[in-house]
Amino acid sequence: MIRTNTKDKRHQSIPLSQKIAFGIGMLANQMFPAVLGIFMVVLVQGLGMSPLLWSLIFFIPKTIDAITDPLMGYISDHTVSRWGKRRPYVFVGAIISGVSFVMMWQLSAENSEMYNFYYFLAWCCTFWIGMTIFGVPYVAMGYEMSNDYHERTHLMAVAQWIGQWAWVIAPWFWVILYDPAWFSSAADGAKSLSIWIGGACMAIALIPAFFCTFDNTEKVEHKLAEVSHPAKISLRDFIQGIIITLKNKPFQKICLATFLVFNAFQTIAAFSWFIVVYYMNNGDPVQAGVWPTLFGSVGALCTCFLVIPIVNHCAQKFGKKTTFLYTQSISILGYVLFWWGFSPENPWMMLLPLPLFAFGIGGLFTIMMSMTADICDMDELETGKRREGIFGAIYWWMVKFGAALAGGASGLILSVIGFDQSIALQTKDTLTLLRLSYICIPITGTLAAIIIMRNYELDEQRANKIRAQLDLRRQRSITLEVDLISN
Repeated sequence: MIRTNTKDKRHQSIPLSQKIAFGIGMLANQMFPAVLGIFMVVLVQGLGMSPLLWSLIFFIPKTIDAITDPLMGYISDHTVSRWGKRRPYVFVGAIISGVSFVMMWQLSAENSEMYNFYYFLAWCCTFWIGMTIFGVPYVAMGYEMSNDYHERTHLMAVAQWIGQWAWVIAPWFWVILYDPAWFSSAADGAKSLSIWIGGACMAIALIPAFFCTFDNTEKVEHKLAEVSHPAKISLRDFIQGIIITLKNKPFQKICLATFLVFNAFQTIAAFSWFIVVYYMNNGDPVQAGVWPTLFGSVGALCTCFLVIPIVNHCAQKFGKKTTFLYTQSISILGYVLFWWGFSPENPWMMLLPLPLFAFGIGGLFTIMMSMTADICDMDELETGKRREGIFGAIYWWMVKFGAALAGGASGLILSVIGFDQSIALQTKDTLTLLRLSYICIPITGTLAAIIIMRNYELDEQRANKIRAQLDLRRQRSITLEVDLISN
């Protein structure tokens, strides 16, 4: 006879060891794109690739990746295995991502521009498919680890805190790549460093597959699902699930807000390097020294030790929506101050706006990933199904497709403002427009996101009411099915 446990494990605190195991996966999930963003500059500055081809390398792989995300979410939602729904895919995706990351950087300046373009494009597409196989089930794993409104924020805060160290570490690769004492050229540096980075990231990406074993779902429910409700995978069910997910009003809002904030930032993210090198140091990467690195690292440290603790505290005291609105407003002030912060005479001034600027991206995913977990409960109450994989996939589809557009826009903007990668000294108008783009584009996206989220309706009171209804429904269902099996 199967016994039920009246105390739902999902309302227990997640053990710290499990939060850390999940958070280490976030370090890999962020380290791969963080390093890729650093290395991508090598294609233009080190290998002489045109900005338009550079923009295609951003756009095409991420577009493919964005298309495969919902499919991966659906597959993982319907997987039944002795290792769980998500862990087998996390394992396989980690290996594909690590190997393909190494392979894509085995480039040489002696190759033709088009050879390097097609070679890199092929391996980059493989890499992002691997990241889909890893990332979508990994994110869904986090949504499943707790049903408690605040514990979800705690989990995401720990994960984001650990993940932010990717952005502390990654900028230092700029120093290594462009230091003649390390490598004769940035292209040679990328070729060698990719082996170590790809291997290390693959190793830490495997941690959740082996050690993130906290089962927040009653084991009896898993057993009953296997016995009486076997998973049925069909194209019709897949499409219907996506349609239902996209119709969810709160989910629409957090997706659009994330799209606007994150991808407006992504459009101009690489511009900080160009501003520091070409505006502040006359196009000389060696003269720029560690300033591009300090810019990225100090910003990430502000996120770790200032933004995430404040966001975690404020979300519990004032609510997730209010915290989002205020943190994004603070980031706007940080962007404005960069007009004076990027100073050729006083380069240290560019560090001053970073504590304010960091509230934008630093608080975004801690809040939004916690909100998405709440929305999964709302969806279950309305539809009777759990779709963490689909919700996570579509959320990150929005992020990745937007990143693809942002990557394409980055190259296009550089081309339109007259940036010429073949010369060190850019025109005054080009550098002015570069700085204005860095400030105005993310401010516009952030303001639009604030307007969208002003009327976000899923607060703590409603989320707890939904959770209570689901618990009551689940207990009745388990009792009934246990009785049927026992008889």
